[in-house]
Amino acid sequence: MLEICCGDIESVIAAAKGGADRVELCSALSEGGLTPSIGLIKAAVNIPGIRVHVLIRPRNGDFLYNDTERDIMISDIEAARKAGAHGVVIGALTPDGDINIDTCSSLINAADGMDVTFHRAFDVCRNPEEALETIIKLGCTRILTSGQMPSAIEGTATLRRLNELASGRIILLAGAGVSSGNAKDIIIQTGIRELHASARSTVSSAMRFRNSQVSMGNKDSDEYSRLITDADIVKQLSEIVHS
Repeated sequence: MLEICCGDIESVIAAAKGGADRVELCSALSEGGLTPSIGLIKAAVNIPGIRVHVLIRPRNGDFLYNDTERDIMISDIEAARKAGAHGVVIGALTPDGDINIDTCSSLINAADGMDVTFHRAFDVCRNPEEALETIIKLGCTRILTSGQMPSAIEGTATLRRLNELASGRIILLAGAGVSSGNAKDIIIQTGIRELHASARSTVSSAMRFRNSQVSMGNKDSDEYSRLITDADIVKQLSEIVHS
């Protein structure tokens, strides 16, 4: 299975065109991903031939959430489910770096039978083996992880060990830095059969008039180019994953 992380509707269309099986829909990819708008969710689920999983993350930063943030995530899950999303992507930790069982249970209950992926909060937890067992008991479908390393290719040893420990009880989804150049190696070295990638390339703005003196984000950001999913890159990955 190939999952593509998408931050706009053009990227969802490109992911479907390239042969991806599923998208993780989010906003603010530069922040590691945040919950997308309900309008984007509704548009994405209308793209034929691809499943849509919605990231549920109310802010950037750590994964230690208070009660108000938990309630926001529950509302977002309910909205995503009503909009027709096939699954949600969740995660929460305790101050000591363990899986927050109470918060995650509330989020899973709100999903009401939808596919549930535990996101890369797993990669900053205290004990991955213990966390694996906890997430399995919670009833999640899969875990998105780089093996607690900056990229999946660097985390292959841990990914292989976790996949062996999981023993078919949960799906491991290898993500972070996945490309057509390393996808085959990740699959061979870990035994994991699901990969997560952004598969993006830079696209220049169609704006003819440009005011280079004004920035909407960081001071040095380029407001007239952006990264979006590239159907050709997705196709390359799809051929590797599905071969």
